[in-house]
Amino acid sequence: MKSTHFALTSAALLLALYASSALAQDAKGIVIYNAQHESLTNEWAEAFTKETGIKVTIRKGSDTEFGNQIVAEGKLSPADVFLTENSPAMALVDNAGLFAPVDADTLAQVPEEFRPANGHWTGIAARSTVFAYDKTKLTADKLPKSLLDLAGPSWKGRWAASPSGADFQAIVGALLELKGEAATVEWLKGMKANFTAYRGNSTAMKAVNAGEVDGAVIYHYYYYGDQAKTGENSKNVSLHLFKNQDPGAFVSISGGGVLASSKHPKEAQAFLKWITGKTGQGILRTGTSFEYAVGTGDESNPELTPLKDLQAPKVEASKLDSKKVSELMTAAGLL
Repeated sequence: MKSTHFALTSAALLLALYASSALAQDAKGIVIYNAQHESLTNEWAEAFTKETGIKVTIRKGSDTEFGNQIVAEGKLSPADVFLTENSPAMALVDNAGLFAPVDADTLAQVPEEFRPANGHWTGIAARSTVFAYDKTKLTADKLPKSLLDLAGPSWKGRWAASPSGADFQAIVGALLELKGEAATVEWLKGMKANFTAYRGNSTAMKAVNAGEVDGAVIYHYYYYGDQAKTGENSKNVSLHLFKNQDPGAFVSISGGGVLASSKHPKEAQAFLKWITGKTGQGILRTGTSFEYAVGTGDESNPELTPLKDLQAPKVEASKLDSKKVSELMTAAGLL
């Protein structure tokens, strides 16, 4: 019975892949599998189409969802471009050999520290790890000096995170790359004993603001985005930057790549060049995503702490191992 069900499921999946591939061949313009912020990618796509006349169709999903989907679809994928919030999903697709090399002109627009050495994809934006804390409870001398401190007994029951999200898993990936498996396993064990799980970084920040926990490990832009609106979910919150090349100062690279199977490679490469160029990166400076611009010489939103002042550790984005992170977090009872 199980084998019959598996065969039917596999056949249905194959038919769906062929159908979606056929649709892609008939479509005009490019299809983007978008795991980036919807509003940011919409703004990029609309401005790109207005300037070039190239139509853009956006499909929404998450880093992990789309990364695994592209691998499953293989050469039949209807996607032309893949955009992510974090780099592990890019590494997953690249390791499967499914990206086309990024055009040299595009790579030249992005500093080496914001793209993998092999040039199969590139950074398009970045976000910083922060400790969002309740400023009504904690003073500077009470803050953790390192991300590693949060695994200690003094932080039991006092901090939060969203372990199921790609954001937090990228942070764990950086910890694994920087400190090794033994240290990561030990930290995850301490995390399990100490933290409170919330679904989503914004929810974790709200919990800090409401006094439910003293702090949360999140990315920076949730705070700035809320502050730019009403500030009602962050009025009691401040951000602590670990700096000093600490794992907690990790800067995650949002990635963009062109699928080797793209039916519109010229247009897809043009889109990637455009979003990493002056106009595309300018949208990061003036828009409401509050992510960092990564283009050479491009400035980020002036509200943000400059990238150079974050003192982030050096992490090769292509080495972040999402599969290993998932295994370790599952073994620790966090997933």
